[in-house]
Amino acid sequence: MVPDHDEAAAVRLLTLAWVGRHLGAGERVVGIEALHGGITAEMRRLTIGTRDGGTRDLVLRTFVDVEHAEDWLNGEAGALTLLTGTGVPTPGLVAADPTAAQCEYPSLLMTHLAGRTVLDDEGLETRVPLLARQLVAIHALRPAERPREYVTLATADTAVTPKGADVAAWAAAIDVIRGSVPPYEPPYEGRFLHRDFHPGNVLFDVPPAWPEGARITGVVDWVATSWGPAWGLRFAEACEEAGGVPAAAASERLYWRVRDGLAFSEEVQLVSQPWREAGRTELTTQVVEQRLDAYVTALMDALG
Repeated sequence: MVPDHDEAAAVRLLTLAWVGRHLGAGERVVGIEALHGGITAEMRRLTIGTRDGGTRDLVLRTFVDVEHAEDWLNGEAGALTLLTGTGVPTPGLVAADPTAAQCEYPSLLMTHLAGRTVLDDEGLETRVPLLARQLVAIHALRPAERPREYVTLATADTAVTPKGADVAAWAAAIDVIRGSVPPYEPPYEGRFLHRDFHPGNVLFDVPPAWPEGARITGVVDWVATSWGPAWGLRFAEACEEAGGVPAAAASERLYWRVRDGLAFSEEVQLVSQPWREAGRTELTTQVVEQRLDAYVTALMDALG
């Protein structure tokens, strides 16, 4: 196997040399394939030729001219280390260069997990309980060393009301997060957070002839791992059925659900593009905005 010329050229020489220093004796990169679906990082699968004539795969994440690359890669490297041996199916950390001390750009090398993302509606009733149980297992982790504390950059002033949205509902939602933040510093009971848990970051093995036999093979993209509050809406019900524990106060649950939705409003176009590239072509920016509007309106309707 020969590396794709364009992809090999895209992985810079210093980075390839850095990868080579973390391979076993007699191993070399024999194939490079771009992985799609990410937003901020370049993702590539590296096929490694082994000494015995076989192959194995690694994944290279590279942030090119991204402002928070060092922080994100430090976060992911720390998370993958904390998650080792926990039972949560995650990539294994091979090496990290968050400051680009040896690579052209900040990079992280990790093991490759089997499975694929499944984004279509078929079999959803089987996958939702699996996703809920996996998230509950993540929230239940109590590592000896906690990840960094949860922070959010979304504010009442940065929320973007979609065109055609229920203006009154959005104004009420913005007022919810304009108020005081529910206490989420000790002694509150925090959770181990993935911070970007969605179907695009979960790998499945789905037997073609038996969709009901689907199982999760991996959870990826741990750059935003932190310790803090957990929230959701309909998915929260599935999490409760799986053993999750919601915030005790309804006002706290509302606050975090609203903040999550309004934070998403700032990047609808950016986030929806990878879903279309993955095959969900119907998820145009307008459609996603309409669904977000329906979500925020439902939150405020429930408030009465």
